[in-house]
Amino acid sequence: MRAENKIDIINALPYGPADFNFERPNDMNDSAPYETGAYRETIEQAGAYVTDTIQRSILFADALRRRGNTYIEHLKNGQPPVLTFKYEMILDGREFSRPVNYSLVRISDRRARPRSPEDKEAQRRRERRGKKEAPKRPIVIIDPRAGHGPGIGGSKRDSEIGMALEHGYPVYFILFYTEPMPGQTLSDVEAAEVRFIEEVVKLHPYADAPAIMGNCQAGWAAALLCADRPDITGPLVLNGAPLSYWAGVEGTNPMRYRGGLLGGSWLVSLMSDLGNGKFDGAHLVNNFEALNPANTVWTKQYNVYKNIDTEVERYLNFEKWWGGFFLMNTEEIEFIVNNLFVGNKLEKGELEIRPGMKINLRNIESPIIVFASQGDNITPPQQALNWITRVYRTTEDIKRAGQVIIYIIHEDIGHLGIFVSAGVARKEHQEIIANFDMVDFLPPGLYEMIIDGDVKTGNLDFRFEERSINDILAMDDGTTDEEDFCAVDRLSELLDNQYKIYLRPWVRSWSSELTGLVTRLLHPLRTQRYLLSDINPLLRPLPYAASLVKANRKPAPPDNPFVRYEYAGSDFMIQWLNQYRDARDRYIEWTFQAFYEHPWVRFFCMPVKEEEENVAAEKDQGSVPADARWQYLEEGGVAEGLIRIIMAVARKNYTIKRRLFEVGQEISMTHKVLGKLRPAEFKRIARAQARILQADEDAALAALCKLIKTKEGRSEAVTIARRIALADGRLMTEEKEVLDKIQQAFAAA
Repeated sequence: MRAENKIDIINALPYGPADFNFERPNDMNDSAPYETGAYRETIEQAGAYVTDTIQRSILFADALRRRGNTYIEHLKNGQPPVLTFKYEMILDGREFSRPVNYSLVRISDRRARPRSPEDKEAQRRRERRGKKEAPKRPIVIIDPRAGHGPGIGGSKRDSEIGMALEHGYPVYFILFYTEPMPGQTLSDVEAAEVRFIEEVVKLHPYADAPAIMGNCQAGWAAALLCADRPDITGPLVLNGAPLSYWAGVEGTNPMRYRGGLLGGSWLVSLMSDLGNGKFDGAHLVNNFEALNPANTVWTKQYNVYKNIDTEVERYLNFEKWWGGFFLMNTEEIEFIVNNLFVGNKLEKGELEIRPGMKINLRNIESPIIVFASQGDNITPPQQALNWITRVYRTTEDIKRAGQVIIYIIHEDIGHLGIFVSAGVARKEHQEIIANFDMVDFLPPGLYEMIIDGDVKTGNLDFRFEERSINDILAMDDGTTDEEDFCAVDRLSELLDNQYKIYLRPWVRSWSSELTGLVTRLLHPLRTQRYLLSDINPLLRPLPYAASLVKANRKPAPPDNPFVRYEYAGSDFMIQWLNQYRDARDRYIEWTFQAFYEHPWVRFFCMPVKEEEENVAAEKDQGSVPADARWQYLEEGGVAEGLIRIIMAVARKNYTIKRRLFEVGQEISMTHKVLGKLRPAEFKRIARAQARILQADEDAALAALCKLIKTKEGRSEAVTIARRIALADGRLMTEEKEVLDKIQQAFAAA
């Protein structure tokens, strides 16, 4: 560049040459260039970062080696549950006449935090009044059999099991083993679980029916159990459990499209045949990992590398469960995929667990609690909640059925965090378990459970706010996108039939126990653990190098600029992988819609509209229970009348807090008539009176004079009604109207 051009460029700058100081600082000379001060500090920081990087790399490689060793050791031990609690065997399903690889165990570990002084004082008050506390209902927890092993729901002290033990509940756990029993089917598994619950009921004859908690895929198994045998099951808790497999928001939930792009269930049949009649759970785990490549490829590993001095043990404990791959029989996985994932028959009431016996979720009589999260990419809130809108249609339908449904929506916790995270366990699960008794007394309807307060201090407050079906529908962007899945179901059936007729005989003729074993051993999720373990001779020097590093560990300080550059590079990698994921998911969704919305595909695969309308009409005809019109308004006595009054006032409070329940409980324990009722009898009367009020409130209140006949009893009843109405410190218009109706009923007698 010519000199005059350089001068023109400088003159064109917003600052003139005079604005720049080109003189060398006084403390510098030609013999001592810029070697001191900032340069020396930068060199020292670079040296510290390089030392830290080399040490972390060695320790991280050793952590991966230990992960492989943990996996191999876990296999040698038969992959037992990863429970951190002690347990004892109650029933072993492998010994049944129709054997299954399931067992019922009782948690015998009682190492739980002691009850608070407030709980102890409340117990002393009850004993002074002569009314001892009723035995706690047992809680049965079912973990998902979706590729992994059991125990994740109790892998921490602060978990579902820990919270239940802390509140004094007997806890049972249904676990399963790696290998399914020969010929085992989902019908056999469900029958075994029914037998487990019957055994729990026998062991606790004076307690309420056991509460059933189903995590993830175990949620639909728990729902089947409660719908099949509502007479032996109590409240049902569904934690991140999908029951509406077609639901989701367009552009947000791509997992539901994957089965349709692969042609449905025929691929599952093929993988089972290649495994010699056994489906490898590692395939399901691989699908979960593919959902979030940023976490699978980078974040999970980098978090250990970044915090290598503190995160290794937590990482190894989680990987012990995550790397435990379990198997299913061909009949089991085909039933699940055809009827649930692709067919979506559970919410439609078309699931046939045994020949001639269809399961209808309306048969569930006990309260249902659904726990979901906006941050769950495996079971989004739409898949956890939309079944309610299909089964009950309207909010009034829920009330006519006498059902209580409660849902909790977390803002950002991930799928596993719903039943693993200690923070969630200390808040949501603590309140769910602590208030099982309260939900038994809620008037029929749909509620949202809202929890406020500080988790660290334990100062929590919760309330039940009444909701409508429209609140659930508002979480979705409509149901028109689910029409494509009807075509997926039909195409899946056609392709699966073609595979079973023409290809399955050939595939099975080439399959054997040896080929199935080799296929499983060569799965990438297993080979990465084999190769990075002590069976690899190249890694034998690694433990010695790691021990040497630990003895001379020199981590770089957090304010080291090179550490900040590393964090920035990690953030860039996460953003890049997230952008790849979003582009991939958009392509999957676009491809799915382009194919299944094609006129020719819809012409050959879509079911006839009239058939769907007829099915809907049949459901509507059966939506109102036969006993909705009560004809026994005048049957009973003082107990029935007082409980009817309590339920009538309580159901008018659309925000039900624990204070309301505590006042009602105080009245029931101190009243001369109600105090003589056993807890189970009190709950039975409360449910019956709630349904009487739901059928015809005016007639039910007008009949109170037939139940409470004395002047003193009626005066006392009005006082009790006022106490319930003012439990939250205010008198609402609806509550005042009910009080007036009660007084008018007594005055007219």
